Amino acid sequence: MEQKKEIVDIVNKLPEEILGELLNYLRQVEKTSTEKMRLSLNLKTILKEDAELLEKLAK
Repeated sequence: MEQKKEIVDIVNKLPEEILGELLNYLRQVEKTSTEKMRLSLNLKTILKEDAELLEKLAK
């Protein structure tokens, strides 16, 4: 429950013009299956951690 409170606190501090974009993003996340979310987060982690290796492989 602590994470939800922290999210609410952050959202409350955001400027009004950002809230529409955030809402659209959250709606997309809500429609995504749990498995797809996990895969996406895992891929993001891999790309972040292995950016240097991926750059070398691309050359």
